[in-house]
Amino acid sequence: MKRVAAVVVTYNRKQLLRENIECLLAQSSKDCLDVLIIDNASTDNTREYISEFIDEGKVKYYNTGANLGGAGGFHYGIKLAAENEYDYVWIMDDDCMPTETALSELLRADEKLGGNYGFLSSKTLWCDNDICKMNIQRRTLTKKVNDFSSESVPIVMASFVSLFIPVGVIKEVGLPIKEFFIWSDDLEYTRRISYKYKCYLCNLSVVIHKSDANNGSNIAVDSIERLERYKLSYRNEVYIFRREGIVGFFYQTLRLFLHIFRILFKSKDNKSKRIKCVLEGTKNGFSFKPEIEYVG
Repeated sequence: MKRVAAVVVTYNRKQLLRENIECLLAQSSKDCLDVLIIDNASTDNTREYISEFIDEGKVKYYNTGANLGGAGGFHYGIKLAAENEYDYVWIMDDDCMPTETALSELLRADEKLGGNYGFLSSKTLWCDNDICKMNIQRRTLTKKVNDFSSESVPIVMASFVSLFIPVGVIKEVGLPIKEFFIWSDDLEYTRRISYKYKCYLCNLSVVIHKSDANNGSNIAVDSIERLERYKLSYRNEVYIFRREGIVGFFYQTLRLFLHIFRILFKSKDNKSKRIKCVLEGTKNGFSFKPEIEYVG
């Protein structure tokens, strides 16, 4: 039997994590599944809150010792799974709630494709069962998927909310870039994989993303306290799209103008700070050259 490691990264969201664990333990294909909890040094007594699952051996718990961000947490967990010779890694955040057949449908797609793919991505719904906007996969560099009924849809980018990857692919392309810290680490990683392999949205595998709202990030209206995060976002996106040549350059340039336009016309405060954040993050992206780490 092939072995699957569900890598769940968590930070100070113990109630959501507990629900996530319960969903994973209820999978119809649970016999092949190990649950690896990667705790980014939570301060809300996460370990104690899920201690019964740990003590009974239902999950494997790892504390990173520091808040490594989502990117660092996934780097840590995926490396751990690959080094322990699992066959597949199933990646998700702690607020991802897989439906009962989410894993079995991914395994069925794997069998149908004969293993000839780079990654599979689940269809992600929000709490009201509408498509979760922040997790819509991309079928090209600039166009999002709009087909959520076909059994499988070719894609080139996806989020880390239920991403299924053969370990052989991970060993070939390397690990997520931990220096991204947060935001766009999933887009970079999945694009790195889709350069070499065909990749697919698996619409029969369904998860629920219990995010606070069904919308994406928006620097024009987000709180001023979150601006430092956006600097990382723009830096990381420049890194991604500069690899795409002239198409990536023009696409990212258009996005930057659009975001500045939104700030000018939709922000109710701190417009200059928001624009400065866009420009500083973008500037940092041109000198941002992290190294890709490989599983030894």
